Amino acid sequence: MSLNQTIDGIYRSHSRRVLATLIRLLGDFDRAEEALHDAFAAAAQQWAEEAIPANPYAWLVSAGRFRAIDHIRRRTRFDAARSDIANSLYPEGEAMETSEHEEIEDDMLRLIFTCCHPLVPAEARMAMALREVCGLTTEEIAHAFLIPAPTVAQRIVRAKNRIRAAHVPYEVPGKTELPERLAQVLHVIYLVFNEGYSASSGSAIVRADLAAEAIRLGRLLLQLLPDPEVEGLLAIMLLQDSRRLARTDASGDLVLLVDQDRALWDRSQIREGLMLSARAMAAESIGGYALQAAIAAEHARAVTADDIDWRQLVMLYDLLLTASPSPVIELNRAVAVSMRDGPAVALSIVDGLLQEERMARYHLTHAAKADFLRQLGRSDEARQSYERALSLCHQAPEQAFLRKRLAELDDKAR
Repeated sequence: MSLNQTIDGIYRSHSRRVLATLIRLLGDFDRAEEALHDAFAAAAQQWAEEAIPANPYAWLVSAGRFRAIDHIRRRTRFDAARSDIANSLYPEGEAMETSEHEEIEDDMLRLIFTCCHPLVPAEARMAMALREVCGLTTEEIAHAFLIPAPTVAQRIVRAKNRIRAAHVPYEVPGKTELPERLAQVLHVIYLVFNEGYSASSGSAIVRADLAAEAIRLGRLLLQLLPDPEVEGLLAIMLLQDSRRLARTDASGDLVLLVDQDRALWDRSQIREGLMLSARAMAAESIGGYALQAAIAAEHARAVTADDIDWRQLVMLYDLLLTASPSPVIELNRAVAVSMRDGPAVALSIVDGLLQEERMARYHLTHAAKADFLRQLGRSDEARQSYERALSLCHQAPEQAFLRKRLAELDDKAR
């Protein structure tokens, strides 16, 4: 593997964690992002001349902070305050090595709580978290939320300005504040995991680094605040991630859940996920994450696809819709309904969902409709829905799967 490939791999896997630590050290989002890019530029130059350090992540944190403070010191002609900032962040004579490595593990959670602070406008929290924690582009976030990219960019800028102006603390709040801020943080961790479990765009289905980071954050949050919904979220992530190796074949093509080789599923993750799911469902109050975990648990317990209890799954989806109404959950329920009652009943559900603008722009709504139409033998209509789904899809493996479905329809028509 070349040096550039190694650095690219480190950037994909760990740049967000390095950024989170730099935000804590430098106290400013924009300054930290500039420092992150400076650090990787320095790595490309210095690692070509020297060996890659034993701890490249700590090296990058130190390099980024050093260069940020060096930039500030070189601008001291602007005003004395900038010099004071530089001296407070990086005193003269301090060694480049950082002693902050022990705290790096917590910085991502600090970053999430900062993005979800009550002073940050509600409509900006999720967009900012996806940008800073996942590293998604504004275009990718806009696609996820079905809103214009300039709107996303404006929200993120406003959020950063609010954090800077209000001096929002970069910290995990105390235990008395944790419960009231838990829902937003759980939602962000869930979004991080979903982006790792099923990337919104690109050449791969899975971003294993993001999925693993979300699971790590879930474990850390459970230590801070033992709560049934935290248990439920961690259970969902473990149970879904347990299937990672079975979700694609040797060629990298998508494999549907019912067709997966269950021998490839991670049994240790399933055992832990089932235990956490049972605890979450035994709580006095059962929330949305606990119910989603129960749905994932039904799939995990089935020895084969034929053993899945679709009646139980539809019942759980009904409870979930009561607890957390969502058209995406309704779409997932429709798939379970198709297995219980047949594709015609499920098709009527999806047709109703397509009346909503957001769902009409969601490629999986059209893909589900196409599948139901194909099962009903309505090939021409199925082809139209597959083509619509393909036009809205941004992920290469899903695009390949949809093209395969279209090819199958064409072969059948001949």
